[in-house]
Amino acid sequence: MTQSNGDIQTFLLGMVQETDLTVVWRMLQDKMAEYGFERVLYAATRFRTDHSAGDIRDAFILTNYPKEFTTPYLDGGLFRDAPMVRWAMENVGTLSWATFADQARNGELPPEVMRVVQFNLEHGIVAGYGISFPRVSSRTGHGVGLGALDRSQDEVDAVWAEHGPQIELINHVAHLTLMSLPHGLHGRNLTNRQREVLELVADGKTIQDVALLMERNPATVEKHLRLAREALDVETTAQAILKIGNQNQFFRYRA
Repeated sequence: MTQSNGDIQTFLLGMVQETDLTVVWRMLQDKMAEYGFERVLYAATRFRTDHSAGDIRDAFILTNYPKEFTTPYLDGGLFRDAPMVRWAMENVGTLSWATFADQARNGELPPEVMRVVQFNLEHGIVAGYGISFPRVSSRTGHGVGLGALDRSQDEVDAVWAEHGPQIELINHVAHLTLMSLPHGLHGRNLTNRQREVLELVADGKTIQDVALLMERNPATVEKHLRLAREALDVETTAQAILKIGNQNQFFRYRA
């Protein structure tokens, strides 16, 4: 396929102007399908450590893989030993899946990683590319896996040789756009009152200040904070503020 610079510019402009996350995600899927990548898995976290990708419940994940794949891969934790995830945790850039295929053939992958490789083969996931995005914090990790169905890795590599810069650019812009929009599951569990209390505390207000502004007693404010912490699965109010702040869930327009 061939896309002119004008076509790409128009597409990217439309993407960065979009404020609906579901629309941006659909735009990315559709565009990648045009290049032959029918499967897309985008993942981002700001809670990784030196030894772990972090709690998957805190990660921002979008994918169009079927449930029979995502249930064992994501919910079952197989992703932790996936070769592309391991690579993306330590590197920035792009990588052909051919690298892992060669390592598998040469017996260079440990058993836990080979288990994931075999799982992918059983689901027809044999060809693709990975992109690991630049990061400014040791706690962050952002990447996208692009999978091609019914194509060999040689065919995918040929597509990348011709269109790789365009594909990278589109995914980088999509990543920055997605990260700028409200996302994450936990924030959806908050009531408007709980969110309002957290916003005021994040602004530096004391419990007494919040009670006065909301015309409630301090005990009610404390209750809202406790329920917000439970909804966000954290222990402290500071952690709650950090989590929904990272997910752009503060100070949203409300209908």
